[in-house]
Amino acid sequence: MSEDKPTVDEGVAELAFRRIRDDIIAGALPPRKKLKLDTLKTRYGASVSTLREILNRLASENLVVAEGQRGFEVTPATADNLREVADLRLLLESHALRLSLAAGDLDWEGKVVAAHHKLSVVEGQLLSGEIERTAQWVRYDFAFHNALISACGSRTLLNLHASVFDRFIRYHMLAESFRGDAVTHDHKALFELAMQRDIEGSVSRLTSHIRSGVDHVIGTGRIEEKRGR
Repeated sequence: MSEDKPTVDEGVAELAFRRIRDDIIAGALPPRKKLKLDTLKTRYGASVSTLREILNRLASENLVVAEGQRGFEVTPATADNLREVADLRLLLESHALRLSLAAGDLDWEGKVVAAHHKLSVVEGQLLSGEIERTAQWVRYDFAFHNALISACGSRTLLNLHASVFDRFIRYHMLAESFRGDAVTHDHKALFELAMQRDIEGSVSRLTSHIRSGVDHVIGTGRIEEKRGR
């Protein structure tokens, strides 16, 4: 067996990690949900020792809270935490966007055009009332923002951004509310500014876009206002 090929146990562990992480982001494992190892073992088909490693790994992403002898729970969703996540996303994405707009070539432009087209089609469907498109919109929203920063030249930066973006999206999934025309207009403006290589204009629009998203989620009343337990 090649040393680069994962073992069966490693494959099971990675699959379980992805499933648990996706369920937290999608809200299937809601905030403050107690993560009992026996229940998780049945649900995700991984051993207790593997699950402990997975939950500690998720704790490093602030998606899970380790409670000492009491075990683990899904990280609470609070307005304070959302603002922190938004600030971190803005810091990473603004830096990556500046680098990407300065370095992007024709292939990069093609990637951005394609990503925006897919996103705009799904947003049009959502605006027409097809709310079942929400999960698809989440994927295309990330794909568009990722395309914008894809020429930044740093895989580490892209990976960090993806992790933080997921934590930001978790709040939108919990809010269960699409922002409507406002978010569509933001994405169109970001697309046009990027194609013009307007770095300062793009960063300014990204800032207002993220801030508006935070205000919208908090305004739905579906997350806790304070961090306290």
